[in-house]
Amino acid sequence: MTVYVIAKLNITDPETYATYGEGFMEIFMRFGGKLLAVDENAEVIEGSWPYTRTVLLEFPDKAGMQAWYNSYDYQKLVKYRFAASTADIAMIEAFPAPVN
Repeated sequence: MTVYVIAKLNITDPETYATYGEGFMEIFMRFGGKLLAVDENAEVIEGSWPYTRTVLLEFPDKAGMQAWYNSYDYQKLVKYRFAASTADIAMIEAFPAPVN
């Protein structure tokens, strides 16, 4: 079943974060990921949204997402994101299609 990853980030060091960004897509796409949205200025409809970047990712399934996140190459790269930002990240499963 398709899964989505929602990342809400506060980037505190854009220069170091850029190093993360430079290597991200190549690793991400190896695991079947799709980048659905990246927004620096999310329009708040309710509540507050104190984040500098919001990202929405898609994977064909939970196993693919976990393989990407736990991969050696991503773990080597993600240290730059850890050093340059704080984040709240969650994985959610797609709503199952109704059976006709």
